[in-house]
Amino acid sequence: MKTHRGISQRQEAAAERSLYQAVLTLRTIEECRDFFRDLCTPAELQALTDRWNVVGLLQQGIPYREIHRVSGVSVTTIGRVARYLGGGNGGYSLAARRLSER
Repeated sequence: MKTHRGISQRQEAAAERSLYQAVLTLRTIEECRDFFRDLCTPAELQALTDRWNVVGLLQQGIPYREIHRVSGVSVTTIGRVARYLGGGNGGYSLAARRLSER
């Protein structure tokens, strides 16, 4: 996470927590779509979408080069997603598991 001049780590953490609390208030896919379209640039939203798509492809055991070929996502990004999927904070796995349980 980038650091801001004049903002303490505590203030930055509070701002991050506030963002997550805002996301938790959203109730429908349409509300989420509207929120993220307001929050993110089109390129940022595309990057988030690409990463989430890569999670599913990796969980299917598809090789990096094939994921790159079908998705257009760089091999570097695919590798980064794979690292976090296997050894990150568990967020990708948790969300994917909960979606599969639905």
